[in-house]
Amino acid sequence: MYQRRDFLKLASASVLAFPRLGKAEQSNFQALEKPAANRPNLVFIFSDQQSFDMLGCYGNKDIITPNLDAFAAEGVRFNQCISSQPICTPYRGMLLTGQHPLRCGAIKNDLRIVPGEGQYFGEVLRAAGYRLGYFGKWHLYGGDRNRPIPAGPYRYGFDQTFLSNNCTLVYDAKRAYYWDAQGHKQLYGDWEPYGQTRQAVQFIEENAARPFALFLSWHPPHNWGGGHEGYAAPEDLLQLYAPAKLTLRTNVEDTPRVRQMYQGHMAMCTGLDRAFGQLMQTLKTRGLAENTIVVYTADHGDMLLSQGWRWNKGIPENESLHVPLLMRWPRALKSRVSDLLFGPLNFMPTLLGMMGLPIPATCQGEDLCAAIRNGHDTAVESLPLFCFPFNWRGIYTQRYTYAFDIPGATESLTSEVGKKYACLYDHEGDPRELHNLFAAPEHKELREKLHAQTLAWMKKFGDTGLPFTDLIKWVMVAEDIGPSPSRGDGPFGQGRLKGRPVDVLAEKGL
Repeated sequence: MYQRRDFLKLASASVLAFPRLGKAEQSNFQALEKPAANRPNLVFIFSDQQSFDMLGCYGNKDIITPNLDAFAAEGVRFNQCISSQPICTPYRGMLLTGQHPLRCGAIKNDLRIVPGEGQYFGEVLRAAGYRLGYFGKWHLYGGDRNRPIPAGPYRYGFDQTFLSNNCTLVYDAKRAYYWDAQGHKQLYGDWEPYGQTRQAVQFIEENAARPFALFLSWHPPHNWGGGHEGYAAPEDLLQLYAPAKLTLRTNVEDTPRVRQMYQGHMAMCTGLDRAFGQLMQTLKTRGLAENTIVVYTADHGDMLLSQGWRWNKGIPENESLHVPLLMRWPRALKSRVSDLLFGPLNFMPTLLGMMGLPIPATCQGEDLCAAIRNGHDTAVESLPLFCFPFNWRGIYTQRYTYAFDIPGATESLTSEVGKKYACLYDHEGDPRELHNLFAAPEHKELREKLHAQTLAWMKKFGDTGLPFTDLIKWVMVAEDIGPSPSRGDGPFGQGRLKGRPVDVLAEKGL
């Protein structure tokens, strides 16, 4: 739809269309700041590939998630949490750095993002005296996934207690593993999330008397190679779901394969719910629940073959972008449902703001803690969307999702799936996105407006719309690019970058 000349023409005027982020509100959590011993703890839990509609509290009547549903009723349930780049490494990079992928380097999976020099989430928490623990999937070291992450700058502040398997697709009790503090591979001896949760519980028990920050990254319900069409779960969990009785999304073809996928996916979600309940019981038993900020979310969603896509993620459809977000802090947050737009760049500044800690100037998201506490759900008008490997950019608003294909991108997954990423969806009239309005003549003015706002977001982050094959050619160490640059995925080389992509590109005038 957009030729290169049109793209550049709109880009030159995009500053006029820059979306309002909302009035800058000073965090009123500063009044809660107390000596380090009385600061709130943080427990940040995130699953991998769990869409917003895979929890009971978001309206799914089939799925069994009683612990998370009860938790949602006690805290803030966000209806509009969006994964700006719905892929594993990019999300984790934004979460732990507060920076856009072109700044931190998380432009695709299996890259080693640049060191933080004291400005990343874990580094700020560590400097403030928090005891840090990180458990589960990492996926930020780049290159070969089957290796431990060495202590030092590439743990981005999480050196104190760090038990990870980097990134694997093995969850079963016989094979699931992690790397211990000495760099030796150890078996969990249990379904992976259960083993990781035991480690997190132990961490809480050992650090109950001092401020701590715990990050727990579960890999399920991400698909894997263990059967059930890649969605295997422990047998006792599978038995809870009869495939023939499950309610499918209205935008997916009803086939035995799809029903088997739903069974496994939902079963894994139920297992995560049980593990979550164990964590919450530990906080309650230790008397920590009142002054602990607990967050539950996911890095991105799972299409589960919705809309005919065979890709689980990385695309601008709702099931890929839209994730759960539940937040509870009894000491300071009242229970409610929030329609505030919230993206991964907002986590670091918002949570630091809640904790009364300094927010580095390098953070490119907003501190939204005042908006959350005061119920200002219209404080954010739009969120940026992008996917560098798949060559699309876009914007998410309360009502619309808009995305367009990058002009001049000759190598793209679109040739493999036979579909383009360009879309315009109306959330109000078409929540399951059955009607793509992108090419509709009557929506031309709306499309141009959203396009200009998208370009304004790109301008903010220094994104010139460079096609992905050109982007990685300039920013990655040549021998690490790998044999399939159009895929933009896989454990190639060491996953090394020449520097911050935005700086490297600026030096080249790109």
